[in-house]
Amino acid sequence: MNPKTKKSFARTVALISLILILALGIAGFAAYKIIFGNNTTLEKEQAGYLYLKTGSSYTDLLVSVQNSGLLKNFRTFKLVADRKSLAKHVHAGRYEILSGMSNNDIVNLLRSGKQKPVNVTFNNITFPVQLAGVVSRQIEADSVSLIRLFHNETFLKKYGLTPATALAMFIPNTYEFYWNTRAEEFFSRMHTEYKKFWTTKRKLQAELLNLNPLEVSIIASIVEKETIRNDEKARIAGVYLNRLKRGWKLQADPTTIYAVYLETGSMPRRVLRNHTQLESPYNTYFYKGLPPGPICMPSVASIDAVLNSEKHNYMFFVANSDGSGYHRFSANYSQHLIYARDYQKALNKLQLN
Repeated sequence: MNPKTKKSFARTVALISLILILALGIAGFAAYKIIFGNNTTLEKEQAGYLYLKTGSSYTDLLVSVQNSGLLKNFRTFKLVADRKSLAKHVHAGRYEILSGMSNNDIVNLLRSGKQKPVNVTFNNITFPVQLAGVVSRQIEADSVSLIRLFHNETFLKKYGLTPATALAMFIPNTYEFYWNTRAEEFFSRMHTEYKKFWTTKRKLQAELLNLNPLEVSIIASIVEKETIRNDEKARIAGVYLNRLKRGWKLQADPTTIYAVYLETGSMPRRVLRNHTQLESPYNTYFYKGLPPGPICMPSVASIDAVLNSEKHNYMFFVANSDGSGYHRFSANYSQHLIYARDYQKALNKLQLN
């Protein structure tokens, strides 16, 4: 090979080598970008959530990812997922996808099963079916499975509850749950929270009133329905405790309204004489003592109002005629009638207007 040919050959080899190096570099960069580059459609500092139901297969996971709209390129995600054997590590849950995450980040997150908890909030609940509806919109457990447990006497018995008393176990608040919580797990967690709520101090306060926690919750549910004013709840609780001590019927309108609802499916706006004659264990105009269970889910404020009830000699109360939402209290029936007539006049005037 003459010198000229050698030089030409060397140039050709060098050029081919450069091309190969560039090709490898480009391929390497492309591979790096596929694995470690941002593959989300999210804006800066934005988050999205991927939900995988209990029992999901790898195919289900891929469908969820593809339909989520969170990824720029589903095909590259699947390449990385297959390469990292994601099919062997499918975990149900709610996963937080952040802007800037790569396929590698997302696959590692899903493989780990490290899901983002949800804050489950419930309050202002009257019936178990309402609670089931509110909770089922926040966790995986559906409302039907939750409602079934509220009616399952065998299941409730292990918590010392019945269908009539079950609502007392749920203390209104915000709780952190994993999204894929089952109905049974939800009840179990709420029982744990219930035990935490009923501290030694609260139990002692109940004992000093000759009540147990369930009885406190029942009275608190009546107080809850009587007033929206937290600063007078302890006074109203004191009235009902005074009636119980004297052996009177509670004659609480909210319990009678609840009884009418159970009987007819509708709630009267006002308690009429015929309502008070309804033979229902929830009708405290007809029966002495407490109803079988709470007539709503009492707030913490109402429960503590019973435990810290005012000591007074009031036996009656009626809504104030000024429309403030507060009540007027009296120790004797004659004074109560004066206040009641005043309130009735105010109602009649409103109806005329």
